[in-house]
Amino acid sequence: MDDDNKETSDVELIREKEQQLKRITLMYESALKEMETKIKIISDEFRMLYNYNPIEHIESRIKTPESIIRKCRKRGYPITYKSIVENINDIAGIRIICSFIPDIYKMIEMFENSIDITIIKKKDYIKNPKENGYSSFHIIALVPVSFAYGISEVKVEIQIRTIAMDFWASLEHKIKYKYPKELPENIFDELKECSYMINELDKKMSNLGGNLIEEFEQDLLFNKDLQSKEIKMPDCYTTQVINKIIDSF
Repeated sequence: MDDDNKETSDVELIREKEQQLKRITLMYESALKEMETKIKIISDEFRMLYNYNPIEHIESRIKTPESIIRKCRKRGYPITYKSIVENINDIAGIRIICSFIPDIYKMIEMFENSIDITIIKKKDYIKNPKENGYSSFHIIALVPVSFAYGISEVKVEIQIRTIAMDFWASLEHKIKYKYPKELPENIFDELKECSYMINELDKKMSNLGGNLIEEFEQDLLFNKDLQSKEIKMPDCYTTQVINKIIDSF
C-alpha cells in the first residue's frame, strides 16, 4: 500500500470510530433523559399526592469517549460499537439520593414494577458492603429509547443511596485521588470505620423517620386502591364547583 492510500485508510478509520462514538454518546444521553423524566414524574407524584418525598435529589453523568476507551483497554475489550455496548454497563449513570434506607428499597420496588424498563442486574452493597465499607444499591436497567431507525434498549446504571452513604462515597472518592495506586492501610482502616459509623447513623435516622415512612407506605396503598376503583361523581358536582368559582370573581 502506498503512502497516499494508507493515509486515506487511516482517515476513514478515524472517521468511522468518531461516528461510532458519536452514536454511542447520543444513545446513552437519550437513555439518561428518559430515566430522568421517569424519576421526575415519580418525584412530582410524591410531592403532589403525598406529604412525603423519599427522593432528595438525583445526579447523572455520561462517561467521556476517553474514559470508555480507557476502560475497554483496561479490560481487553475491542474498541468497537458492538463491544462497547455489550461489555460496558456504566456509560450512562444516574444516582438517586434518598432520605432513609427503607426509601431505597421502595424505589427498587417501583423500578421492578415498571412496565417500560427491564432490570437485568442488581447488586445490594447495603446489606453486603464492599470491603472498604462502600454502601449503595446498584441496578443495571434496559431503557427503551425511540430513534429514527426504531427503538433501542439502552443500559443505564442506577445507584440508589442515602444522604449519609453519598457523603461517605464522595469523600472517599476524593481521598483516593491522593493515592492513585493504593490507599495506605491506616487510611483504608479509618475509612472503613467511618463507613460503620455512617451505617449506624443511617439506621438511627431511619428509626426516627419510621412514622413518616409508615404513613407514606399507607398513602401509597390507599392511592393504589383508589385507582383500582371507578369513582363516579354526582352530575351536579361539576356544576356546583363551576358556580362557586364564578361567584368568587
